[in-house]
Amino acid sequence: MPNKGEVELKALVQSSSLPIKKSCLVRLKEDIKKFKIVYMMALPVILYYLVFHYAPMYGAVIAFKNFNLADGIWGSEWVGLQNFMEFFNSRYFTRLLFNTLNISLNTLVWGFPAPIILALLLNELKGKVFSKTVQTITYLPHFISLVVICGMIQDFTSEKGIIVQLLSVFGFRPQNMLNNKNLFVPIYVISNIWQEVGWSSIVYLAALAGIEPELYEAAKIDGAGKLRQTLSITLPGLIPTIMVMLILRVGSLLNVGYEKIILLYNELTYETADIISSFTYRRGLQEFAWSYSAAVGLFNAVINFILLILANTISKKMNHTSLW
Repeated sequence: MPNKGEVELKALVQSSSLPIKKSCLVRLKEDIKKFKIVYMMALPVILYYLVFHYAPMYGAVIAFKNFNLADGIWGSEWVGLQNFMEFFNSRYFTRLLFNTLNISLNTLVWGFPAPIILALLLNELKGKVFSKTVQTITYLPHFISLVVICGMIQDFTSEKGIIVQLLSVFGFRPQNMLNNKNLFVPIYVISNIWQEVGWSSIVYLAALAGIEPELYEAAKIDGAGKLRQTLSITLPGLIPTIMVMLILRVGSLLNVGYEKIILLYNELTYETADIISSFTYRRGLQEFAWSYSAAVGLFNAVINFILLILANTISKKMNHTSLW
């Protein structure tokens, strides 16, 4: 027979309002049953990523093979790390890595603050019509085809282009700027800022809209001017958003898109313009070295993944803001 203490403990456990710990699978089933419509709406997105992003990942195995189209992925000869070692020992490795980091870091240093500054300036505008006009003008380049953008850049920076003609007034020697290896990176970075500054500012404008107006009213009562309000209220309110966006940018530091590069560069500017993704494009699609280009692409993806983890960890420890 159980004693009185055991009976009271059993009754206490049965009457306790604490939830019983359930397995992840049980909780998922209950969540799906409760939010069935939400999961149905998310299903197409989940399927998209499974079919077009996760399923093709098995093809990365050709980086460890001497891929032959006739033999297929699994029938091709296994060569291990040979393709990786060939890339690391290549005379192009140092140049490609330096150029990729150079372009990416310059884009990050000069391009990352630009939408933040634009959002702060737009937030201070009182006239709604003027503010909307400026927003529309800055958004437009993002929606123009990259081919058209690059065509405009080539025309503007040609020997008789408008930019060259304006610079010639200040003593610049007329020349095709895209044929000058020293000017390629500045042209790339400046045109990238012009193309994306308006679109990238949207997320910061949304974050600014979420800051409580009462904070500004209290600061005004305390005698704080615009600069003090910006430093004490606006920027601290933007810090979480800025850190998340910075983590994402650092995580794709080596992931410079090849499309714009291959549309602008030429053999005269390979020394400063050729990057990992453009090199992969040439070797894979023009020279049909599929295994070699897959190895280069996999190396690039792994480095980006490591950078993302490091950036997230550092941000989490320093600012308590992270992606996960």
